Amino acid sequence: MAETSTPVPSRDDDGLLTGEAVSLDVSSASVFLRAAGALIDAVVYGGSLIVILLLAENSSLFADAALGQALVTATLVICLVIAPMTVETLSRGRSLGKLAIGARIVRDDGGGIRLRHAFIRALTGVLELYMTIGGIALIVSFLNRRAKRLGDLLAGTYSQMERVKRPEPSQIAVPRELEQWALTADVARLPDALARRVAQFFAGAEHLVPASRSRLAITLAADVTPFVSPVPHVHPEAFLAGVSAVRRTREAEALRLEAARMTELEPFLTARPHAPADS
Repeated sequence: MAETSTPVPSRDDDGLLTGEAVSLDVSSASVFLRAAGALIDAVVYGGSLIVILLLAENSSLFADAALGQALVTATLVICLVIAPMTVETLSRGRSLGKLAIGARIVRDDGGGIRLRHAFIRALTGVLELYMTIGGIALIVSFLNRRAKRLGDLLAGTYSQMERVKRPEPSQIAVPRELEQWALTADVARLPDALARRVAQFFAGAEHLVPASRSRLAITLAADVTPFVSPVPHVHPEAFLAGVSAVRRTREAEALRLEAARMTELEPFLTARPHAPADS
């Protein structure tokens, strides 16, 4: 019998590609945001450690040197390993510092972390965050594109931004010279990565110098051409604007029709079955 393997999530050029071949446009927290969040967490956990040790020092527990040393070790483990691990596990990747910067620790495939992920991160954090005052974490974070620290590399996690700017509605309209073409053109759905590149082009086009703007428009138009028939003979930027506007209009219409169908079906989907007939 042939063995079947589970699809392994991977990264594409512009986002996260899950095992179900779904492209997710997600962003990771920057090194500086992660440093700010880690500093907040260090103040909380480190402050708790100092307070507990100060309270215990005034008690009779430190009269015995061996007992006092065991108490200090246990307090270190609880405040620097068990507490961060428990908080991240119960909150599914959130802590006070991550809540402040609007981030969450997730697996590389975008799923929520579990106890083993939080344990590896917390245990490694003692070395890279506390023993080296964040030095190892900063160096490792600067060496990878998703700002992962050593604990993330070992646990297979990263810090995902959840507090993102709401995208502005598209204002791209069909150019006047393409109005008749738009009525009958066959415009297929663009791949997600290509569609994002086109959207990013129009979002930042006004900030580009004319030569770079024209060169980028020509490149994108060449990539979009295989998905359009017939291809109009217009300026590449006008062509991209027409394709974007047509796709937006048709997808909006498809969503409207789907919502209308669901509204018509709602009485049948929510109706209770008929009561059984009396015998």
